[in-house]
Amino acid sequence: MKGLFKTEEHDFTRGSVAGNILRLAIPMTLAQFINMLYNVIDRMYIGRIPQAGPLALTGVGVAFPIITGVTAFANLYGSGGAPLCSIARGHKEEGKAEEIIGNTFSLLVITGILLTVICLLVKKPVLYAFGASDITFPYADAYTKIYLLGSVFVMISLGMNGFINSQGFAEIGMGTVLVGAVLNIILDPLFIFVFHLGVEGAAIATVLSQFVSAAWVLRFLTGKKTLLKLRIPNLRLRLTMVKEIVGLGLSGFCMSFTNCAVQVVCNITLQAHGGDVYVGVMTIINSVREILTVPVMGFTQGAQPVLGYNFGAGKYQRVKSGIKFMSVTCIVYTTVMWGITLLLPGGFIRLFNGSEAMFSLGIPAMQVYFFGFCFMSLQFSGQSVFTGLGKAKQAIFFSLLRKAVIVIPLTILLPYVGNLGAMGVFLAEPVSNFLGGTACFVTMLCTVWPSLSKACAEP
Repeated sequence: MKGLFKTEEHDFTRGSVAGNILRLAIPMTLAQFINMLYNVIDRMYIGRIPQAGPLALTGVGVAFPIITGVTAFANLYGSGGAPLCSIARGHKEEGKAEEIIGNTFSLLVITGILLTVICLLVKKPVLYAFGASDITFPYADAYTKIYLLGSVFVMISLGMNGFINSQGFAEIGMGTVLVGAVLNIILDPLFIFVFHLGVEGAAIATVLSQFVSAAWVLRFLTGKKTLLKLRIPNLRLRLTMVKEIVGLGLSGFCMSFTNCAVQVVCNITLQAHGGDVYVGVMTIINSVREILTVPVMGFTQGAQPVLGYNFGAGKYQRVKSGIKFMSVTCIVYTTVMWGITLLLPGGFIRLFNGSEAMFSLGIPAMQVYFFGFCFMSLQFSGQSVFTGLGKAKQAIFFSLLRKAVIVIPLTILLPYVGNLGAMGVFLAEPVSNFLGGTACFVTMLCTVWPSLSKACAEP
């Protein structure tokens, strides 16, 4: 009976499609929410530093693209190595799987050290280029300097955790994220307000938390419970294996790096058209967007294995049912969130900073930014269908289309249209959601849906 239960549990052709999606989506959403807490909590506390909250928040916002860049490299190796490890394990090639783990670890450490050295050497001109002013630079510099010293820990915790999940230890993998996030929540107010370290305190709290997360990962991967171990002989890099890891992880890297580019362009444009306060407002709005999109990301990623499994099994009607359930749920949720941000924008702003300048400028900016938020769900739903059915190229294309082709040019050009100024930067997001989201979803309906319907009609 126990074996039968496990078979049914992992066989997505059985039971309710919606139930299968929810069973995967809920823990994924929870894990992503916990992971998001690192940066969001930092900003909540930083925004409340006495006499310096708005400027400090703006400084951290300027530094955020560097943080995103470090994350992008962690995703490059982690999202490339973990699937390769799973494939090798499926082929019963445990030796190769452990070699992949070792090579990925070496790449993460080497890249982390190089990023630390290079970024420390060029951080001043880079931060000014990213939108820092003479007033906000000290805050951006203080946070960046300390964060970079711990970038190796960030790389290890983010990049190696996938190897825990790929072995089926989902609870241990969630523990990696949870232990770091909880520690960050405790240490942030201690270092910022009790020890009066300000922005430096927030960075120290983050680095220490990531160090503990990294130690958690390494302790498990070198311990007795793991199926595959991180072993010293496997740390030696093999060129063929490096190419495989990088090749598979490149799509995730491109998407993360594009996010970094969007943040940089937004900060620079806002600095030119609105100044420090508007950069701070965008920092708050980005934080709110991260919170609100977590359920959508968790839900769509939870749907991917269900869609892919049923597609591979030839259960095309179940694939169509899964697409419908996923799309409708995401559209309903984002429509409700659009209404809440439209009616209660001030509540979200108060979470991060209570200054009148942030409040008065942030309310109209947030209402513009989240206008038509439901179209964003079309982007996520369409991309998830493409990814779940093995059409990764289409998923990457539409992600790059929305961000690189639509968002960045609009962010630069819209401030000059009708004297929109800084508000044009916030308008770029809803326009790109409408254009990119609609294009992605319609393309999916015009290409994938007819082929599924045709397959359903065949005997």
